[in-house]
Amino acid sequence: MLTLLKNAQVYGPDHFGKKDILTGGHIILAINDHLEPPAGADVNVIDCKGLRIVPGFIDSHVHITGGGGEGGPASRMPELQLNMMFEGGVTTVIGCLGTDGITRTVESVLMKVKSLRALGVSAWMYTGAYQVPTPTITGDIGKDIALFEEIIGVGEIAISDHRSSVPSVAELARITAQARVAGMIGGKAGIVNVHMGDAKDPFRPLHEVVASTEMGYRQFVPTHCNRNPYIFEDSREYGKKGYVDITTSSYPYDKDVEIKPSVALKQLLEAGVPDDHITFTSDGCGSLPSFDAEGRLIKIDMGLPSSILREIKESVMEDKIPLETALKVATSNPADILKLKRKGHIREGGDADLLLVDDGFNIIYLMAMGNIVQG
Repeated sequence: MLTLLKNAQVYGPDHFGKKDILTGGHIILAINDHLEPPAGADVNVIDCKGLRIVPGFIDSHVHITGGGGEGGPASRMPELQLNMMFEGGVTTVIGCLGTDGITRTVESVLMKVKSLRALGVSAWMYTGAYQVPTPTITGDIGKDIALFEEIIGVGEIAISDHRSSVPSVAELARITAQARVAGMIGGKAGIVNVHMGDAKDPFRPLHEVVASTEMGYRQFVPTHCNRNPYIFEDSREYGKKGYVDITTSSYPYDKDVEIKPSVALKQLLEAGVPDDHITFTSDGCGSLPSFDAEGRLIKIDMGLPSSILREIKESVMEDKIPLETALKVATSNPADILKLKRKGHIREGGDADLLLVDDGFNIIYLMAMGNIVQG
């Protein structure tokens, strides 16, 4: 079945103007000002007048097998379901382990990735978890990344947090070097996804790795950079050198502390952070715990992928960021940073992951790998 989308304003994420898009199989076959259904072909024609077509969102930090557990067994979060992705226009996820790399396994994340792919969406993953030494499948970070197609890096390695293993600079450097070389061998990004905690001067371990090795800032994706005012303040400078990831789910649960993601995007751009250095992720199915001064758990909530769409919408409608700029944080930026070559852009030969929204950012259609999964 071919699908012909006609008369939409296309943002790929750059604004192309009004275009028609023809998809077939799982790819985009053609983009032009005017396309007609191929003669004799079975074509599903959809008039998209009044709609915007944007790339399906990439949520590159999701606890796809569930997260949490900081409050005991009853605080474990459930695993990701397809409807959670589709409600937020997400067509690609990157899975990871978090706090619990003890009772949850990298192998289970890998099997969940395979399950999601079998259900028609796109998924990759990180090996590892908070802990150092970090859990792997083969017993070696480099082997996991080089040998498993689904594994693109390592994470989320925790630093500057009371739940971390307090890794040394040498340990972080070794993890980073292993990921980088394995990425080169396997044709992967070899990224180190870093959980940033609430400690003061949170980026110091990353600065020290860069200062003492040949590693660069772009080997890391530090996440939760809007979790408190002082880490966000540091992010304004760090983001000029490396990537900064903003967690969308945690607001409004902790709005007295967290920087609202749409506001964070605006302020990072105003501070001179390049717009291709910023990503939004949901921390979906991860726990959003709050602790008191003694480290006791006060409450716990769960992240949802739909928070990305909400914050992109508010970036445009409330914070007046151009749509093509706001879209980059969940489309082209994660695709380019993580070397997901067929993702994040609307272009001929790319995967047909397309989100169609109206002027109010309501989802009218969602296409994943060429199949309409919503609408």
